[in-house]
Amino acid sequence: MKKDPSRSQGMNAVYQFNLSGEEEGAYHVVMRPEGSYAGAGEAEDPNCTLSLSSADFKKLVQGKMNGTTAFLTGKLRLKGDMGLALRLQDVLSAYNAS
Repeated sequence: MKKDPSRSQGMNAVYQFNLSGEEEGAYHVVMRPEGSYAGAGEAEDPNCTLSLSSADFKKLVQGKMNGTTAFLTGKLRLKGDMGLALRLQDVLSAYNAS
């Protein structure tokens, strides 16, 4: 995101990822017009919280799993803004395409 912020341009969102399984933990991604970053731990006030296994998270980020399909099959649980979750999928797809 820092190397090519154009893909998340115009976003103003805080995502939290609650991961279970082998690499259990909480992580967050903050996307703001002035810059984006990621970190470990829970976000103070996330707009969108995604809960899934660490193995499925890796697949999602690598573009090997579709977020919508993961949600519909129960592999991904979502709390908060569904529109931001869909936008995140677009951002990840753009990074994977490059």
